[in-house]
Amino acid sequence: MTPVDVVLVDDHHMFRAGVRASLDGRVRVVGEADAVDDAVEAVHRLRPTVVLLDVHLPGGAGGGGAEVLRRSQDLLPGTRFLALSVSDAAEDVVAVIRAGARGYVTKAISGPDLSAAVVQVAGGDAVFSPRLAGFVLDAFGTSAADVAIADDELDRLSAREQEVMRLIARGYAYKEVASELFISIKTVETHVSAVLRKLQLSSRHELTRWAAQRRLL
Repeated sequence: MTPVDVVLVDDHHMFRAGVRASLDGRVRVVGEADAVDDAVEAVHRLRPTVVLLDVHLPGGAGGGGAEVLRRSQDLLPGTRFLALSVSDAAEDVVAVIRAGARGYVTKAISGPDLSAAVVQVAGGDAVFSPRLAGFVLDAFGTSAADVAIADDELDRLSAREQEVMRLIARGYAYKEVASELFISIKTVETHVSAVLRKLQLSSRHELTRWAAQRRLL
């Protein structure tokens, strides 16, 4: 497998060094930045597949990671952004997701799990640290019609598929879902495939958005 090219953006040098050392062979760090303007320049110059982006950054107009997203995304539609922050505050999560990030993980994540998250985001999926995905609800409105549609769509899923769907949509990894529901990882994979097929969705990213819009998380 070809490594995913990543630009690492954080204003703490020691943290960037630790992340670089923790990532495995699935990820290749091609550049780093420690402030908004430097990050925008590095993303435009290096054109990485994924940007690992802290939420709170100095410089620019004071918009932090969300500002980097807004100034980069239109010019580089093929680059995806994964927020990596010590903060688990709802306002931080919602701000970067509204700006266009594909996911949000906290700095408590392990090296292998972070590498896996980068690969998932590169593939178009959404990735959230467990229990953070619910904050995405604040970024979406839900009408009575949406609720009725959601009820009809949920009828297509078995009770177990609904349990799996909610956990996957919240950003749980397959192994975390398996542990939570006391089933095998293979069974989780089977349920996820069934859920995506029945809901006519193509990825975890679409599933998270679908569930958030219907307030199902």
